[in-house]
This record gives sequence, C-alpha cells and structure tokens, in this order.
Amino acid sequence: MARRKKKAEEHNNTERWMVSYADFVTLLFAFFVVMYSISSLNVSKLQSVSSALSQAFTVQQLLENQPKTEPVSLFEQPPSVAEPLPLESDPYAEVEKRRELSAAIVAEQEKLSNASKQFEDVLSPMIKENLISVNKHDFWIELQMSSQLLFTSGSDELSQRATDVLKLIAAVVAPLPNAISVEGYTDNIPIETAVFRSNWDLSASRATSVVHELIKAGVDPLRLSAIGYGEYHPIADNKDEKGRFQNRRVTLVIASQAFSRYGASDEERAKLLNLQSSSTPIKKP
Repeated sequence: MARRKKKAEEHNNTERWMVSYADFVTLLFAFFVVMYSISSLNVSKLQSVSSALSQAFTVQQLLENQPKTEPVSLFEQPPSVAEPLPLESDPYAEVEKRRELSAAIVAEQEKLSNASKQFEDVLSPMIKENLISVNKHDFWIELQMSSQLLFTSGSDELSQRATDVLKLIAAVVAPLPNAISVEGYTDNIPIETAVFRSNWDLSASRATSVVHELIKAGVDPLRLSAIGYGEYHPIADNKDEKGRFQNRRVTLVIASQAFSRYGASDEERAKLLNLQSSSTPIKKP
C-alpha cells in the first residue's frame, strides 16, 4: 500500500495588521489635510460672498415692497395684429393696369379681325378676279384695289363698278371709329397733261376721288385722308406690263386707334400703346 502524502501544513500570515494600519494612516493624513484647508481663511473670497449676499437681500426686499399683480397667461393675452408694411407702389394696381391694357388690345384686334372677315365676304367676287386683296395685320387692315377696277387709264373718274364696290366697303367701315387712309399709286410711266402735271397729281387725285365717294356712302369725313405716293412705292417690277398693272392701285388702310392721328383720344392711344398720356390734352384741329 502506497503511503499517503502528508498535507502541507498551512502557513499562518502574521503581517495582515500592516495593511489595516496603512489604510488607517492614509485616512488620518487625509483628515488632517482637510482640516488644514478649512482652517485657512481667504479674506477676499469672504468679502465677495458677503457682498453677493447683501445684494441678494436688497433685491428681495424691493420685490416684496412692489404691489402684487396676478400673472397673465400667454393664452389670455389679446392677439397682436401685424401692421402691413407700406409699399412705394401698389403691385395690384400695376397688375390691374396690365390686365386692362391687354383687354383693350385684344378688343382692338378682334374688331379689326371681324372687319377683315366682312371684307372677304362682301368683296369675294373681286377677290377671285385678283382685283382686290385683303391683308390683315395686328393693328391695321390693308385693302388693296386695282386701278383697273376703279378708273380708266390716265383718269381720276370712278367707274360705275367702282362706285358699287366702294358702297360695299363703306357699309363695313362706317360703324367703325378707326381712321382710314386712302393711298394712290401709279406705275413709272410719266404723265403730263393739262389736268395732271405728274404721277404725283394723278395718284393724289385718284385717292381724293375714292375719299369723296366714301363720304357719299356714309363714312365720317373726319376719319378719312387722301395720300398720293406716285410711282415711288412699287410692289412689282415696272419693266413689263404685268408689273405696271399691279403698281397702279389704290389702297385703303384701316388703322388701329393706337396708331391713328385722328379719330381717337390721347387717353385711348396711350392705353393701347401702354404709355402715360400727357396731363395737358392736345387740341385737335
């Protein structure tokens, strides 16, 4: 039988008291440090604390002497009304001005467009014969008539057919307030007779004859003007007869009120052209 090993004898530690003693000495050292720090007096800090306490008690005393008021809840305060900032110009006025201007321009264009359609309807037979053409623009209508339809060669007397055509034209333009310019044109072949010294005289006399016939048909003479351009604004080449035939013509221009010298007030023209009219009205002759 194997021998059992003897258990090692337990060692008895006799130095544990030194740990406790060291802890006690550390605590005792800390205690004396704290006591020393408390015992040292800082005069400047003491004065600062004393001054702060004195001010605090003074403010408290003043508050106690003031009359007491009930606290007002934020929800019970009347709502504040924000005052509108003054503007140098009213933006709504500018918008309204542009709206009125746009409406006036649209109305003017619609009026001229309707007149152009009426010309095309009543003058349809002459348009098919290439004796009359109707040209519609945004601010005027150009009604171009061949001299062959209106006059005999070298004359300013209107034919019977021309009189009938001008009556149809007068029925369309008479209700309109627009000014009408009657423009006479010739070819470049010179003319010199006892009646007409040049193509200037012939073109102006033909335009005047058309004006007189429109007045007879009921068009207000205040709206009419006669202009002679002679041979100086051709629309075709004067080298051949076909071109000269196209250049011999009379043109009626029904102008928008915005571009009319007569037949519209200064305020109406300024409105259509988006201009500020003069404060002093221009006297019309």
